[in-house]
Amino acid sequence: MAEPSTWSPPVRDCVLCPPLRFRVNAMAGLPGDSAVLARDPGFLLIPDVAPLAAGHLLLVTRRHHQCAGAFGASLWGAALHWRDHVSRLYEAAYGSGELVLFEHGPATSQGGGACVDHAHWHLLPGTPGVRAVLEERGLPGAPAGHAALRARFRAGRSYLLVEEEGRATVHAGDGVRSQFLRWAVTAATGSGGPWRWQETFGLPASRRRFLRTIRDMRRAAAVQAARH
Repeated sequence: MAEPSTWSPPVRDCVLCPPLRFRVNAMAGLPGDSAVLARDPGFLLIPDVAPLAAGHLLLVTRRHHQCAGAFGASLWGAALHWRDHVSRLYEAAYGSGELVLFEHGPATSQGGGACVDHAHWHLLPGTPGVRAVLEERGLPGAPAGHAALRARFRAGRSYLLVEEEGRATVHAGDGVRSQFLRWAVTAATGSGGPWRWQETFGLPASRRRFLRTIRDMRRAAAVQAARH
């Protein structure tokens, strides 16, 4: 029998649970629920409120799971289908389905560089070389899958999940700084500048990327629909 997901009721002060799910959007004057790009019973696909690039999305669980290491087999499988869906959106929008997926996986509160203890995957178009940045800083990766993440979570070990070029790796996450993987993206791309979402959300450039992401993804979805 497959192990069930480990979930909790909505957490009152969690910014990815109701009623606060779109509070940050409102603070920045950005659309909230109307910006949801797609949804199913398990997940919401939304633009990151402080996107590192156009096309930066979050795949967020609708129920309160701490991280993907807490997923049961069916929810994990659904998450992978969403990843593939985003790859197809990127291909329609940007000409390539290549993407980088990353997650701060907290086994303890705000472990693994997480600033929100609610499961969410970051997805960005392209493959900037985030894994190489981690390895250069003494964080080698091991092959990652559902079993590997679940084992770390159950052992109380926070993790960093990175998928690039179709290969997923898990890296030690205990003790890394908050939003470490957002920083790693900026280091890999050489873009520099602020990377903590609290420093950029609501600023003009960030707002433009957020709104462009909505336009790009909705156009891509329309292209896909027309093909079928």
